[in-house]
Amino acid sequence: MNILKTKLFSGLLFTCCLVFSGCDKFLEVNPPYTQDAENYFQSPEDYEQALIGAYDLLQASFMSVWISEIASDNTIAGGESVNDTQGLHQIDEMTHGGVNSELRSLFRWNYAGITRANFILENKDNIDFQGKDQIIAEAKFLRAFYYFELVKFFGDVPLIIDKRIGAQEATEIPRTPASEVYAQIEQDLIDASSVLNDVSLIKGKATKGAAKALLGKAYLYQKKYIEAADKFDEVINSGSYSLINDYTNLFSVANENNSETVFDVQYTGAEGGGYGCLVCLEGNAGPGFQGIRQYDGPIYGDGNSYNLPTQSLYDAFDPADPRRDMTVLDIEAFIAAQPNPESITYGIGAGGHTGYYNNKYIKRQGEIGLPDNDLTSPVNYRVIRYADVLLMAAESHYQNGNTGAAQVLVDEIRTRAGMPPVSLSSVNDIFNERRLELACEGHRFFDLIRAGNAQDYIEGFQTNKHELFPIPTLEIDLAGGNWSQNNGY
Repeated sequence: MNILKTKLFSGLLFTCCLVFSGCDKFLEVNPPYTQDAENYFQSPEDYEQALIGAYDLLQASFMSVWISEIASDNTIAGGESVNDTQGLHQIDEMTHGGVNSELRSLFRWNYAGITRANFILENKDNIDFQGKDQIIAEAKFLRAFYYFELVKFFGDVPLIIDKRIGAQEATEIPRTPASEVYAQIEQDLIDASSVLNDVSLIKGKATKGAAKALLGKAYLYQKKYIEAADKFDEVINSGSYSLINDYTNLFSVANENNSETVFDVQYTGAEGGGYGCLVCLEGNAGPGFQGIRQYDGPIYGDGNSYNLPTQSLYDAFDPADPRRDMTVLDIEAFIAAQPNPESITYGIGAGGHTGYYNNKYIKRQGEIGLPDNDLTSPVNYRVIRYADVLLMAAESHYQNGNTGAAQVLVDEIRTRAGMPPVSLSSVNDIFNERRLELACEGHRFFDLIRAGNAQDYIEGFQTNKHELFPIPTLEIDLAGGNWSQNNGY
């Protein structure tokens, strides 16, 4: 959420403090008044502001997307050099270990979101007011979302519920088995979906459909295929969502929050942070970082050439599939097709160059914020869109032996793309369709892990190691060294 006026910051050890804007106002109060965490929740507005703070950590989702794509066969790290955001290059090469700035950011940022949700839930009984049940439901949805990100990346993670903890207690909490973390995710989403509205009048708010879709995804990642299929069918049968006609319109600012939107992270063209605090940004850093380096020409803006699609991804598409060119920008082909190609120039970074760019999330003219437009894209991140739900439902039904239902769902996806049906001979046909439909949206690495064939597609991938990412070493140290490291790291 990008309407945050009261900044909430959570430290590594899950402690929570409130830093209120407008310090001059407090200085003018006579006698001086200090509001701390213990007496914060005194009005409905306090709960709303705290909920905005819990949503605010969603804007760091670009890091999850980068890692999920770069770790797969879809993209390479790119950038100015191999030392530019070195952690992404390590992940790209499968040489990453516990000392990795990007993995540590992902770990910390999601725990910061959990802390903010827990702060609300810890104080849920302070006062009663109309609409509080919706706030509590949204807080549970957000907590489930952040824990899902952590458990899929790191496996067993410390589970802290409905409370803040101090520095000493943080050194005494062990990693919780992933099964227990998933159980909490399930319960939070069951609770949330029973309360949330079908439609929210405020863009970006969690809805019943979003909670059910995320719950189905949590079931799917645990291979609970019957429960997953049931939950996805509820979303499909709700009638709240439908595929838009034109795939090429899915990722423009002008067409955001359409009928295919199940859950988006909402961004604005404001900055709010900087390179020293990417988590503070109000804009989406993805399109700027993924833009064309030193580009001077039509349609696009210049950027930093990160997260570059591979030849493997480009070649996976049928040339007749419109999803190929919407997903992957072939820069040389694009330039050659322009009226004055000789006038268009761009640079190549030393961090790797494939000739391709992420055309879904890229800086475009007319979709550029201020002041530093590498950091201020207003393009939303599509966390869950209806096409993803249909394909997850197809996978669940196929695994349950209901191949007919799976075929119908995949056909719906391909028909929208203007492509002929593909007869499903194995679940890998569905995973392939997921790659074509959802490439560069942050799903590929975990799809390969779930398919059990990541070693066949990712160079350097070691089975029984790279299925999970390492717990950041510094976090282990700060927790008193009582957390074990993931296997192989």
